[in-house]
Amino acid sequence: GCLDPENFKKFKLVEKTQISHNVAKFRFALPTPTSVLGLPIGQHISCRGQDATGEEVIKPYTPTTLDSDLGNFQLVIKMYPQGRMSHHFREMKVGDYMSVKGPKGRFKYQVGQVRAFGMLAGGSGITPMFQVARAILENPNDKTKVHLVYANVTPEDILLKEELDSLAEEYPDRFKIFYVLNQPPEVWNGGVGFVSQDMIKTHCPAPAEDIQILRCGPPPMNKAMAAHLEELGYTKEMQFQF
Repeated sequence: GCLDPENFKKFKLVEKTQISHNVAKFRFALPTPTSVLGLPIGQHISCRGQDATGEEVIKPYTPTTLDSDLGNFQLVIKMYPQGRMSHHFREMKVGDYMSVKGPKGRFKYQVGQVRAFGMLAGGSGITPMFQVARAILENPNDKTKVHLVYANVTPEDILLKEELDSLAEEYPDRFKIFYVLNQPPEVWNGGVGFVSQDMIKTHCPAPAEDIQILRCGPPPMNKAMAAHLEELGYTKEMQFQF
């Protein structure tokens, strides 16, 4: 792998693709075309940049690529108007370097460790879920089922929608996705409002020793989901928060 957990290393931005007014895809080159980043499934990296005042900022991000993607890694970044690291990403141009350190994270995954994952994601919290789901689904020896509930405000806010929909199409028996919107369009067949206990009950695996529910979203959502899960009978061992 190309990462160092103790020291920041620089990686060159080779492609920046604007996806919507506040979301862009950043592709960084690894030292050689056959290099791997060396990131265990479900772990993340720390990126270092500067905010608008020139002060140093360090934030965690989960690449949407896996170690099966050689020679580069990719970040899908939602840039917030007041976000300190968002400023750095907005200013980045192709040819610039990003300082990265890792891997980081408590999540450990082994094939077959659970029968099924439920995933409760909100906004940018989709990135670790996408990475775990992709790794499971693209491994022919992994039979784990993945049930994703993904919440956003508007349809435009749904990150990685194309990629998620194509995974659902390609692996219909193993990957199910349920979108929830706070402000849905007039024609909408997903959930409406916030993720409720009923939605979790309907779309996630029921409490059992051999399942796990993964959570990643804004802090208020994580808190609400933890409360829902507890009331539905999921023990602490059955949950993991990124």
